[in-house]
Amino acid sequence: GARAGARSNAGTKTVTIAIADLRARFRAAMGQKRGWMRHWQECYEFALPQRNGASEQPGASGGVSGGEKKFDRVFDATAPDAVEQLAASLMAEITPPSGGWFAFEPGGNVADADREILTARLARAASILQGHFDRSNFAVEMHQAFLDLVTAGTACLRLEADDFLSPSAFRFTAVPLRDVAFEERHDGKMDAVFRKFSLTRDEIARQWPDAKLPRDDRDAGDSPKRYAVVEAVLPDPGISAGYQLCVFFDDGGEISGGLAGEDGVIHRDRFEVSPYIAFRWMKAPGEVYGRSPVMKALPDIKTANKVVELVLKNASIAVTGIWQADDDGVLNPAAIRLVPGSIIPKAVGSAGLTPLDAPGRFDVSDLVLSDLRDRIRRCLLADRLGQSDQPGMTATEVLERASENARLLGATYGRLQAELLYPLIRRAIHILVRRGELPDMPLDGDVVQLRHSAPLAQLPKRVQAGQAMDWLSRIATLGPDALGEVDMPQMVRWLADQFGVPDHLLRPVLPVEAMVETGVMEDAL
Repeated sequence: GARAGARSNAGTKTVTIAIADLRARFRAAMGQKRGWMRHWQECYEFALPQRNGASEQPGASGGVSGGEKKFDRVFDATAPDAVEQLAASLMAEITPPSGGWFAFEPGGNVADADREILTARLARAASILQGHFDRSNFAVEMHQAFLDLVTAGTACLRLEADDFLSPSAFRFTAVPLRDVAFEERHDGKMDAVFRKFSLTRDEIARQWPDAKLPRDDRDAGDSPKRYAVVEAVLPDPGISAGYQLCVFFDDGGEISGGLAGEDGVIHRDRFEVSPYIAFRWMKAPGEVYGRSPVMKALPDIKTANKVVELVLKNASIAVTGIWQADDDGVLNPAAIRLVPGSIIPKAVGSAGLTPLDAPGRFDVSDLVLSDLRDRIRRCLLADRLGQSDQPGMTATEVLERASENARLLGATYGRLQAELLYPLIRRAIHILVRRGELPDMPLDGDVVQLRHSAPLAQLPKRVQAGQAMDWLSRIATLGPDALGEVDMPQMVRWLADQFGVPDHLLRPVLPVEAMVETGVMEDAL
């Protein structure tokens, strides 16, 4: 892996990005992100309050200490439930924890004589790669990233190489949106990432041993002093491909005592493949960050939340009531408790405590709330991608449902293929190549081709197979002569390919010479 990296860097030129340009680009990226913060905060507050990765800071950064209540302002749980269902459906349809959502195939420029050998080697490489995914924390962090994607429209996953003592070579982290800011290139790639940390002096020394540490270690109290540190991973502007890494203090080296080297620079390095993978649900023209289905359903979510809040307030009034009493010097309203079995004294001849009729009833909520909840589930695809409540569905109904899912998620799946799946596999292969577990595999389509075999990618094939089966059943009604026009062995093999059936479950195809000899022997017999 190291030799391959050295060969790739031979004859190339790297231009180091100046720290002044980095700080200017970081400020511009943070300013562009600031306009989204309030929108993200509302989406998290009403749709995913337990995550809330938009603005709140963890306790180590000087914010909340954790463990606080998250649902104080949420009165209707339709949106949080639908968000979790949609994230779980995306996980099951695009990157299922059971595996089998990617495969490698020989590219178009591979000779026919080499395709069989290369296919076996690529199958082994896919098995090794899938094993590392299975042994890592991929399923946990990927689900968190899908929750961010559904809620805020943008998610970020970091893939790092783990140490050799770990069972997997991969270590994943779902990065909250509050910690990162992005730049978008002219070709639409969102691979320029700025991530802000809050670290102590000891944490900086452990992460970057060659860093020049600041003088101050403690603040006014006994707690360790924390410093704002920015990690920038940007595409290399030189001739060579790859990414530059620069870690620097956000204060320009002033708070750090000027000991951080070149104007607050802590560490510089280089990546062949970026460890950050940013992806979006959908994108409006001219915008960097994505738009989410929660943003589309946010008016209905807030309205349903307010309606349920008013219903609860109206219910409390209906239970306890509003009362009035004459000021007769005997009845003390402050000492009255409205509980069963209580005796309230009153003066002789006075009205005592009488209920006050409410000005109206709030029965209109029953007419509005069900429509709001249906629209929320429809916007978040809970009625389409969720578990079906019809256990006796026929095969045709299952195919129709699958076709509808493919239509609804077609555009989103195409974007996720380009922004999530391909960069994820490319980064994972790069890590295993550097560890020496895999040979260098160029995913260029000419030598090695990446094929997505997730359940969502298989839906169009299954729809075509269903149409072919329906056609075959119609042909059968025409009689044996019509069925005789169908090449049944080829039909069976095509259906096996459409449904993803392994080749070893089918009989091997005999060469032409063997088929001729078999036919001659049958004629002789």
